[in-house]
Amino acid sequence: MTEWDIDAVDLDAYLARIDHPRVSPSADALRSLQRAHGLTIPFENIDVLLGQHGGLAPDVIASKLIDRERGGYCYEHALLFAAVLEQLGFPVQRRIARVMPDRPGPRTHMMLAVRADDEDWLVDVGFGAGILHPFPFVDGAVVDQAGWKHRVVLQDGLWHMQKQAADGSWQSRHASDETSQRPIDYVVAHHYTSTHPKSPFTGRLVVMRSAEESLRELLGDQLTMTHPDGTVDRTTVPPDQLDETLRGLDIVLTPAELDALAVTYRGADTR
Repeated sequence: MTEWDIDAVDLDAYLARIDHPRVSPSADALRSLQRAHGLTIPFENIDVLLGQHGGLAPDVIASKLIDRERGGYCYEHALLFAAVLEQLGFPVQRRIARVMPDRPGPRTHMMLAVRADDEDWLVDVGFGAGILHPFPFVDGAVVDQAGWKHRVVLQDGLWHMQKQAADGSWQSRHASDETSQRPIDYVVAHHYTSTHPKSPFTGRLVVMRSAEESLRELLGDQLTMTHPDGTVDRTTVPPDQLDETLRGLDIVLTPAELDALAVTYRGADTR
């Protein structure tokens, strides 16, 4: 057993979850796997809100995201995907990034560097739900992400993942160096992200689902659908429609979880 305990993830069960065949390592296979993962497994923070997050052990993540068909946030997505890739034969390096690097926030976002076809690729399955394709680690390389242009640029020794705004400017979404992380690094980051009052995940419901050419987000009680042309459809979700809305986002909760979430939902922080 390695320090990452990748064998705790049932590879066949994962591939069945995302409806993807077993593949040999290649850049095309990496693209296909990431797209299938992003279109299947939601991004969500419900267990954080409910104070019932089970931690980052691979078997706990697999039970939640595969067996119970739930979603999770960056550590869960990235740790699961890394285990799958390594079982398939991809070399994987686990990294950490600072979200919105122009602001004085902590380094808490997990992403991966993956080797395929003699190139290194930025793989980011846990950044909300909007990153469906890997980026080559090539300064200035632009990748279309379901209609939104993104790129990676190297600045002062840091790889910035950037998104193009409507006015054509580029905004850094996160920045990371090339340092490998250890399991304890994510345990520490997860502790901050899941408990600190300034964490974006402790004060309100966050659910995100990608599709081709659209992104659905439930933030607090606001459900939005955003399109690459900048149009946004926004509706308010009342408490009696929460279950139906979550099911529409591919999240099914137990009655007890729904009852507990309803208490938090009614007092949702809409920051």
